Amino acid sequence: MEKLLLGLDIGTSSCKIAIFTKSGEVLSQSNQAYKLYYPNPGWVEQDPEEWWNGVCRGIRECILEAEINPRQIAGIGIAGQGWSAIPVDEQGNCLAKTPIWMDTRAKDIAERVITEIGEERIFEVAGNSFLPSYTTPKLLWFKETMPELYEKTYKFLQSNSYIGMKLTGAMSSDKCQNYGLHFYNTKTGTYDEELASALGLSIDKVPDIFQCHDIIGTVTKEAAALTTLAEGTPVVAGGLDAACGTLGAGVYLPKQTQIQGGQAGGMSVCVDEPFVHPKLIFSPHVVPDLWLLQGGTVGGGGVLRWFKQEFGAGASFDELTALAAEIPPGSEGVTFLPYMAGERSPIWNPDAKGVFYGLSFDKTKGHLVRAALEGVVFSVYHNLKAAEEAGVNLHELDLRAMGGAANSELWIQIYADVTGCQISVPTSDTATTLGAALLAGVGTGLYRDFADAVGETVKITRVQSPDMNHHQQYQKSMDLYLELYESLKNTFSSYNRQ
Repeated sequence: MEKLLLGLDIGTSSCKIAIFTKSGEVLSQSNQAYKLYYPNPGWVEQDPEEWWNGVCRGIRECILEAEINPRQIAGIGIAGQGWSAIPVDEQGNCLAKTPIWMDTRAKDIAERVITEIGEERIFEVAGNSFLPSYTTPKLLWFKETMPELYEKTYKFLQSNSYIGMKLTGAMSSDKCQNYGLHFYNTKTGTYDEELASALGLSIDKVPDIFQCHDIIGTVTKEAAALTTLAEGTPVVAGGLDAACGTLGAGVYLPKQTQIQGGQAGGMSVCVDEPFVHPKLIFSPHVVPDLWLLQGGTVGGGGVLRWFKQEFGAGASFDELTALAAEIPPGSEGVTFLPYMAGERSPIWNPDAKGVFYGLSFDKTKGHLVRAALEGVVFSVYHNLKAAEEAGVNLHELDLRAMGGAANSELWIQIYADVTGCQISVPTSDTATTLGAALLAGVGTGLYRDFADAVGETVKITRVQSPDMNHHQQYQKSMDLYLELYESLKNTFSSYNRQ
């Protein structure tokens, strides 16, 4: 009986589920959408129970579509969005919706903590700045604004560990995803109890730490009934969606780099020693003894999805990008700041807003679409330039694109032209679920190691090289992009305070 792997990805707009063969072939996949909630300004929540319901539906669909015996599934891996704060009681009941990575409700708390404790002390342990979108300020927000719920909380979980608990009954955390907790030492992979205490938090409120490919338990009878999985199927801890996608794009060696184009944008540079920068994100990779220097933006594929929904007039994504292809590089001066829910790295400004600049009567829908595509790329390039400040040589990197944006040759060509670098595109739609599945494959012994897993499954579908004339032109566009933000930065903040 052929052994298969199941990969789950708890994304922002939906959960993605896929069943893979050992060689990485997709037998079936499912996409289950769920809601985002915006109850107050700066608040962005999701209901973890809606994640779980989507996972159950998606697994049932995949098993039915693939026409397999559930016992063929050798292991399950889980990727998940970062910086959740899911309060559960001792029985595993979810006590509240979780603020997600776009949520900035703890802005005032973060500013106070920096004043009281000092950013340098926190950064020395965490390797990350103390910002409201991370998990730690959200824990403090629960403690200070909902003390009864905080006291009732047995553990705070991340997105992948919540689904892992629903499948196995075991509460876990993992070495990759834990970086959202500032009392987690990203260099040693351990909790810093002294810093936790200084923050007014306790490590008793977070689970034990596992390697991302460690088996945390097996599918319970109850979970098997809901999903049609076989009881006893091994489940590994999993990790951050961006890191799983990085692995699924074939990044498991230093200098290999993933360019992310899902709902959000970003980049992940694989390094074998800690490279930190206060403007960027630093986390352990899902592959042991490696780290990722990351940039995470708010604007990604979600920008084009928003544009299509609001202004597309029924046009498909391909039809919109075809309009953009008719416009020259630089969009004839139309520039877009893709700060649609504030912005994360490298500016870390929750007050930032999306902006179109350079409109006039001769501009068309195609100008707007191309400017939107370029603005997303500029936001990622901004992060890559910050990585250079940390000591990374951009032109030594092996850049690999993933996510929905990688399906667009135009969009990836813009990435190549803006960065001046060659971009390889592996199988893009399944990179994150594949990365999660590879963790399960290594954890259950289906693969010898990560080199074996990547070598057997990751295929490059195309390679796109930069047009250096366009690259030179884009440097001027990038200067305008940066100048616009600097000019508007104070306006964003002052308007938000009104």
